[in-house]
Amino acid sequence: MSIVDIDTLAASVPDGTKLAIAKEDTGAAIRATLALIRRGVRDLHLVCLPVSGLQADLLIGAGCVAAIETSAVSLGEFGAAPRFSAAVRSGSVRIVDGTCPAIYAGMQAGQKGTPFMPIRGIIGSDLLSHRSDWKVIENPFAPGDRVVAVKAIVPDVALFHALAADRHGNVFLGRDRDGMTLAQASRSALVTVEQIVDGNLLEDDARAGAVLPALYVTQVAHAPHGTWPVAFGEQHAVDAHWMARYAELARTEAGFAKVLGELMNETEQRLVTAA
Repeated sequence: MSIVDIDTLAASVPDGTKLAIAKEDTGAAIRATLALIRRGVRDLHLVCLPVSGLQADLLIGAGCVAAIETSAVSLGEFGAAPRFSAAVRSGSVRIVDGTCPAIYAGMQAGQKGTPFMPIRGIIGSDLLSHRSDWKVIENPFAPGDRVVAVKAIVPDVALFHALAADRHGNVFLGRDRDGMTLAQASRSALVTVEQIVDGNLLEDDARAGAVLPALYVTQVAHAPHGTWPVAFGEQHAVDAHWMARYAELARTEAGFAKVLGELMNETEQRLVTAA
């Protein structure tokens, strides 16, 4: 594990990577996403655990994504994700349609090192006709009982934002546990954090139970307010004005380019101010 700057972390995601990203409640690594866009990463296969919003929309709008596996991409109260919606209409990005339980099941199988995870609830859905990697099988303990075997999802890289890391590479996740699943299911894990702390988080009785051990972490980058303009738990609220403006402007490619440039510039200005 190494502590690196944000551009070095982004350089660890080569073209064609199967990249797993977190839902916004877990921690959407927006600053890292902008670094990926700056270096022009291409042909990503995004896996959203289990949904995404601005993060996926930015990557799609910037031409970084070849395929996305998700159960939804939405800006929530600000409306549809405009560049995702445009990509669906044009067919420019391959959509691997899933459900929240199925994506969790696939990631949990990857986390546990098993080839698949059985679930219920999909039988009878037309999703089965579109997903050759989901198989209806018989429960070996109850003949005649059918379940769906969801193939394990093993991303090349997991990318998410967290509350803190220590200098050993242990990462404090807080209440949301999806960071643990992302890191343990993936071949490598890149984490941006609000702060780097002294000491060893695993030795802190109050926080150790919510700590991802450094064993599962490849790189950490210090990125204060690393999810802005998206909310991050109790750390900071969503920037509603910015999100509403994005939802309006990003409906066109020209508008998206304008608002993306503004986002990159304002992010850099915030870093200078914080320093």
